[in-house]
Amino acid sequence: MIDLTGKVVLVTGGSRGIGAGIVEVLTGAGADVVLHYNSGKKEAEAIAKKCGAAKCHLVQADLSDPHAPEHLWEKAVVWKGRIDVLVNNAAVRLSAPIDGSFQELDDAWTKSMRVNAIAPAHLIRLAMPHFRKNGGGIIISMSSRPAFRGDRPDFFHDGGSKAALTALARGVARFYSHEEILSYVVLPGMIMSEQLEDFERHYGLEEALREIPLGELGKPRDVANVVAFLASGLARYAVGGTIDVAGASCLR
Repeated sequence: MIDLTGKVVLVTGGSRGIGAGIVEVLTGAGADVVLHYNSGKKEAEAIAKKCGAAKCHLVQADLSDPHAPEHLWEKAVVWKGRIDVLVNNAAVRLSAPIDGSFQELDDAWTKSMRVNAIAPAHLIRLAMPHFRKNGGGIIISMSSRPAFRGDRPDFFHDGGSKAALTALARGVARFYSHEEILSYVVLPGMIMSEQLEDFERHYGLEEALREIPLGELGKPRDVANVVAFLASGLARYAVGGTIDVAGASCLR
């Protein structure tokens, strides 16, 4: 039902999990997608082959490098000459207890903020003049439940970085919507992905399922379908909104 033909979308962190699901759904709806990846070259190539090389362009960048967002944006724009939608999906989720060593905690906070919040801020900074020149654009940023309710002690930094991204996305909506730069937040819950495997190692899936009223884990496509809807422009008046895709496990 969603037709994205003619739209060019940059998806960060598109080689695995939710990102891979987003790329597949968007290309299936007709979009041309720039798939950003860091270390998952083999996975990214497999997705591009599945979606069709003509519809999926691969760009590698390590977003923990302060200069990577600029290089990524430049390469993304060159492919089709423009970007219509930016999906800030790339993220790291590192384990570091709050009562651990100074260096362990400092490294976790620094890398989490760099990848999960600062890199998206730079991409948005680069997208602004581009969107203005083209009459507008759409920004979709992936938040998390801990951004609103606090994370577990081993992952305080992850919730903090996602809260920063959420504040950024909402600020863009408040102060740039009048320029047709439309910003949205998507809040995934427990989605079957590599990050869920990390949760399982720490706490077990039984605990995750107990707090999901719907009684089941989400799939990447559940999130991707919402992203496709927002990317279509059909949700224009919902600008600034946060859409929960969490099986009723995060009601704000």
